[in-house]
Amino acid sequence: MLSVFPDEVLEHVLVFLTDHRDRNSVSLVCKAWCRTEGWSRRSVFIGNCYAASPNLLLRRFPKLTSLEMKGRPRFTDFGLVPSNWGAFIQPWIEALAEHYAGLECLRLKRMTVSDESLRIIALAFPNFRSLRLASCDGFTTDGLQWITRHCRHLKELDLQENEIQVRSVGWLTAFPESQTTLESLSFANIQTPLDEYDFHSLYALVARCPRLKRLKLNREVTLEQMQKLLLLAPQLEDLGTGAYNQKLTWGKLHDLQASFRKVKNIRSLSGFWDVSPRCLPTCFPICNELITLDLSTVALTTADFTKSTTNCVKLRRLLVQDSVGDEGLLHVARCCKQLTELRVYPFNNQSNVTEKGFIAISEGCRDMRKILYFCKQMSNAAMIQFARNCPNMTHFRMAMVTVYDRDCVTNDPLDEGFGAVCKLCKNLRRLSLSGLLTDKTFEYIGMYAKKLETLSVAFAGDTDLGMVNVLDGCPALRKLEVRDCPFGDEALLSGIEKYESMRALWMSSCQLTRDGVQFLADKNPNLNVEIIVDVEKSHDPEYVEKLYVYRSIAGPREDAPYFVDTL
Repeated sequence: MLSVFPDEVLEHVLVFLTDHRDRNSVSLVCKAWCRTEGWSRRSVFIGNCYAASPNLLLRRFPKLTSLEMKGRPRFTDFGLVPSNWGAFIQPWIEALAEHYAGLECLRLKRMTVSDESLRIIALAFPNFRSLRLASCDGFTTDGLQWITRHCRHLKELDLQENEIQVRSVGWLTAFPESQTTLESLSFANIQTPLDEYDFHSLYALVARCPRLKRLKLNREVTLEQMQKLLLLAPQLEDLGTGAYNQKLTWGKLHDLQASFRKVKNIRSLSGFWDVSPRCLPTCFPICNELITLDLSTVALTTADFTKSTTNCVKLRRLLVQDSVGDEGLLHVARCCKQLTELRVYPFNNQSNVTEKGFIAISEGCRDMRKILYFCKQMSNAAMIQFARNCPNMTHFRMAMVTVYDRDCVTNDPLDEGFGAVCKLCKNLRRLSLSGLLTDKTFEYIGMYAKKLETLSVAFAGDTDLGMVNVLDGCPALRKLEVRDCPFGDEALLSGIEKYESMRALWMSSCQLTRDGVQFLADKNPNLNVEIIVDVEKSHDPEYVEKLYVYRSIAGPREDAPYFVDTL
């Protein structure tokens, strides 16, 4: 097929497509469109760093200015993937430094980033503006000091849940006095004491950056120090507090509350390391305008939680620990009618929320789109009612604290509840299963969840037929994560033609044999089929404990550690 548009005209049209999925679709029209799309694309997303190579990136997108990349499998967060599995950013950084002097933005997740990588970033890209690292490791505060000292046009430095080794404490003081462009600074997970000089530098930095909208502090920042920062940056929209448990006098608490009254633009509030109930009312003045409230780092009682959220009438996103109980969720249902996303995390192994709070949320928050719910009991009737009340759900993640838990009312499997979610929520894109489930649940998923992209399964199913139904019935499936399920070779090989259209498949503690996995690898040369061997446990060489399968146009990776067997 020949393009009817000259390349120059087509390039001007394609700039209006910003979503990477739309861009990918356009590139499949014909060779001319593929070439023009590559030349015109400035932002690239790579969901798996081993799915491509730096050389392929260079040829395909010669004018790249922004790169977002993910590395290790998600189960790394649960300790199922060794930390030295791979996902090193260094080869990519070296290639970028040689060919992309105009790189401005780099966003990495679950990757190993060295101080040397950060040094190259700081020196090789004169217009570098944004660095976002999430769940990364391998670097220290020395590496961060290269970024803060040399990236003169930096707008964003966002560090989320990284493993950062503290060496020098001067990374925060290294910002030059000419630095005035900062719009986002997040260092909540760098748990290092800050001395007076550090705070003086932080105050000065905040004061001279009038466009600073996002500031996330660590637990070393006191309430008095945060108050001074608020006065210096009344334009803040997203605030992550420091320690919220000081013994302040009533006068100082009143002054802090007055400072919050002056910050009229805050729409997102998080942090709250070690909250003292006596200090909580200081942030109440901004609650009526909040869109996002993240209380996931602190276990609040029901009483303290209800006081904090009474005025959050515009809240759309809430993250909280289950210590608030069902009564806390009932309060949310009454006060936060606009809520679209709720995450309830476990405080301990004895969850304090049940299907009662779950039902209340569905009745009070009818526009709910995303939910993550850790609970101690659930019923089919509750999930059916939830799906009826909230048919616009796109993300439904249920986690029972006890595996193989049944319907708490009828003692039946939870098949019908999850079936209702798949049937009634037509736009469902992410689903996580929990509780006692038979093959019937997977039959429902294959029958109704036609837009499902990510499925996470643990301790569920009866036979291979369950996984077969999913692979046969979900055309949009991109990621499938399976652990501790009775699925074997038949289930695995039923998707032998589908895996090339998916991003990744993870299976662990199932019933896979090495022969079955080898057959998959032989039939799909475009897939990287990796067996992760647990060297600390004795294992039967005929069976595969952990399997990671992903499509790649770069071939098998060259940095696989000794415990990864690539077929």
